[in-house]
Amino acid sequence: MVGYLRGPRIGSALYNAVHTTVVPLGLLDVGLAFEAPSLLPYAPIWVTHIGIDRALGFGLKLFSGFQDTHLGSMGARAA
Repeated sequence: MVGYLRGPRIGSALYNAVHTTVVPLGLLDVGLAFEAPSLLPYAPIWVTHIGIDRALGFGLKLFSGFQDTHLGSMGARAA
């Protein structure tokens, strides 16, 4: 969300980068490949966070603004 201080384009790109399952699954791979068990718990926690966000309607952000997601608009705009 801090990326939105630099504008909606950068903010949505950063938000989307950490709210896709590619990064936590990559973290899981790194933890397994380098035998780093301290990294392993973060992957399922991260994936769970993403799943809860989707269940609550917080989808990937569009460049038009934080309220616009791939699941539709959120908040007052949606009404």
